[in-house]
Amino acid sequence: MSMSQPDASRPSEPRADDERATPDHLLHARTGTEVSPEDLVLAAGRDVTPQNLEWARRKLAEEGPSALDKLLP
Repeated sequence: MSMSQPDASRPSEPRADDERATPDHLLHARTGTEVSPEDLVLAAGRDVTPQNLEWARRKLAEEGPSALDKLLP
């Protein structure tokens, strides 16, 4: 007796929880704490070097904490 596998090419039927959109406040990674240059460098996937920290300081000075929100989902 063979067991059928679900077809991966077809989406499964939505559940009630899947039909609601995720609230905006849950989509951001920042916890309300101050964003450090190190946080910004790591979120960008860069190594923590003096050059990258300077880049992050400039970016934070220009954009504020929202610079981190732009890098993270």
